[in-house]
Amino acid sequence: MEQNQVTPSALERTIDITVSLADIEKEVDARLKRMARTVKMPGFRPGKVPMKIVAQTHGGQARGEAVGAAVEKAFGEKVRADNLRVAGYPQIQPKDGAGEGTLAFTATFEVYPEIVVGDFAGQKLERPALTVGEAEVDKTIDVLRKQRTNFSKVERAAAEGDRVQIDFTGRKDGEVFDGGQAQDFPFVVGSGSMLKDFEDAVVGLKAGESKTFDMTFPADYHAQHLAGQTVQFEITVKAVEEAVLPEVDADFAKSLGVADGDVAKLREEVKGNLEREVKRRIQAKVKEQVMDALIAVTPIEVPKALVQAESQQLADNARRDLEMRGLKTKDIPVDPSWFTDQAARRVKLGLIMAELVKGNELHAKPEQVRALVEEMAQSYEDPSELVRWYYAQPERLAQAEAVVIEDNVVAWVCDKAETTDKPVAFDELMGNNAA
Repeated sequence: MEQNQVTPSALERTIDITVSLADIEKEVDARLKRMARTVKMPGFRPGKVPMKIVAQTHGGQARGEAVGAAVEKAFGEKVRADNLRVAGYPQIQPKDGAGEGTLAFTATFEVYPEIVVGDFAGQKLERPALTVGEAEVDKTIDVLRKQRTNFSKVERAAAEGDRVQIDFTGRKDGEVFDGGQAQDFPFVVGSGSMLKDFEDAVVGLKAGESKTFDMTFPADYHAQHLAGQTVQFEITVKAVEEAVLPEVDADFAKSLGVADGDVAKLREEVKGNLEREVKRRIQAKVKEQVMDALIAVTPIEVPKALVQAESQQLADNARRDLEMRGLKTKDIPVDPSWFTDQAARRVKLGLIMAELVKGNELHAKPEQVRALVEEMAQSYEDPSELVRWYYAQPERLAQAEAVVIEDNVVAWVCDKAETTDKPVAFDELMGNNAA
């Protein structure tokens, strides 16, 4: 067997592989003998088909398998001898010019890049800082109250925050347009479910009162036949209802799962859930900065084969997500190329983090995994049930281990970089619009 390496370019490598025809013939003969034990053919008992006939009918298959096995073996020996870390699968092509009694092939493949993690000393990270207090608990309870709003009829004029029930007819050039008519239509004034000009027109009207007004649709309105068009609406208010928020009492606490209706206990649970959510969001924001820093200090080229595989995985995930939403993916093309940039970033981060974990002993410790699982379980009615669920299958526990490893990397980078705490408003961290 004779092999020689061609000068590589970037991450791509090419090696020439030569295998012995005599070795292949021996392997073909061995494979045919194994086949002959079980091959079935009309007129012969199983295992009694003459070797000549077995060779005629199965020789091509045996030879193809023998050549493939010989090339795979030679390729494996070569990359191990040269200490090459192959990324993806090699492309094997026959090559002319083989010597007598040999077959020649060319194997083209990519290798993993050599990774030297950069210095984080110049990287500046900001860790959001927020302590959950009574004000944050109050805000969250107000949100929970609004989610359980009831409405009560009133005899006054409609105002923002009221729910109204109306009949309306919209006309364009004197003709009722498609979608421009409804009866007993409810909406909350100021909720944004209707265009602002339409909502404003209802304000000040009592039940039984009507109004006619002109309104111009936005130029980017989703209904093309109305975009930028001025129409005339006629509305009649059928009912006005004001919002009635539940009192924060025992009944309210029970509706949120506090069996004995203890409001103090409800506030404790809300605070605990908030603290966990605040911690999760802070970690997510710091992690995002750390991931950017990892790429900034360690620029590397990544194997195209890995990026293609990751792009395919992301496309498959997108298809599954669409199917879960009830869409037929055969009617919606999902091209892996759409995910190339995202895939390249994920591959880069995976390689850099793996190097950091290996070089700095950042592996997930059993006690860390246990602590994470128990923390996640705290938001469940029966925490022990979720803990058992995670530990019931290695695949589930591996997901928790991956999170711990990421957390270890984030903590390590934060320690090396210039990390400062920055106070953040509750609404900003939670993604709420300021009231």
